[in-house]
Amino acid sequence: MDTVQNQNTKPEKFTIAKAKEIAKTQIDKSYVIYMIFMHAGAVAALFMFSWSSLAVGVVLYFLSGMGITVGYHRLLTHKSFKTPLWVERVWATLGTLAMQGSPIIWIAQHRQHHLESDTEHDPHNINKGFMWAHIWWIFKRYPSWYEEGVKSTFAPDLKKDPYYRWLDKYPYIPSAIVGAALLGFGGLGMFLWGFCLRLICVYHFTWFVNSAAHKWGYRYFKNELATNNWWVALVSFGEGWHNNHHAYPTSARHGLRFWEFDISWMTIWFMSKLGLANKVKTPSKDSLPWKKNKLKKSQDVA
Repeated sequence: MDTVQNQNTKPEKFTIAKAKEIAKTQIDKSYVIYMIFMHAGAVAALFMFSWSSLAVGVVLYFLSGMGITVGYHRLLTHKSFKTPLWVERVWATLGTLAMQGSPIIWIAQHRQHHLESDTEHDPHNINKGFMWAHIWWIFKRYPSWYEEGVKSTFAPDLKKDPYYRWLDKYPYIPSAIVGAALLGFGGLGMFLWGFCLRLICVYHFTWFVNSAAHKWGYRYFKNELATNNWWVALVSFGEGWHNNHHAYPTSARHGLRFWEFDISWMTIWFMSKLGLANKVKTPSKDSLPWKKNKLKKSQDVA
């Protein structure tokens, strides 16, 4: 419920800059409590270990994490490849299991991040500090008219789809079903591993892309603050090759060198071989800086 912003104060024509000037924000206390509870549950899971709980947690970590990287990010946000509608919706639904909001708001915020990367209008601007980019930004809540404006501005394509509108209204129903199933069929230990600890890992590994992969690592593309960070890429299914991604945001492949392991790309490539993905976008080889350097050296020698 909005208690700090009157609807009459929203701008007549929505723009991010103008809206931010007048939109009053507050700390989402309920989300703070949720995160405290989830972190406590993750710690408690360590005292209720079982191999079956670990296996379920790993499987759900893979499915929900890939739902974000392949589904929310590369497919829906950047449209780096296309799939049949049923495949797209499967990936989107798996993405909701990461409990990072609906596809519409996630995609809208990420597109805003790319448009205004590392500026005041970037939702997780690294220039505000590591912890802001990593976690503090998620507790900041804008009034509903602002969030709706962001959705309409940056994700109008998804708002046209009735299924995504439904997920936007009820984004946590798939996770509630999974959580109830874990608790009902596996008991408290499986719930703590498959829900609490698994989600905390997915959360932090996703947030490291916003924080660590804008702070530490190497850059092929010097005009981008984003970095290529191997350990972030390892735990986030290839998303840590973030400098590459900012240089080629619509590329389905983020790990552009042979040593840049990118399991999300491997999954998309495999889908294409099965006929489940087409129009897969990757950078042209002659646009890559290391290819250009080789070409220049060969020309110099000649």
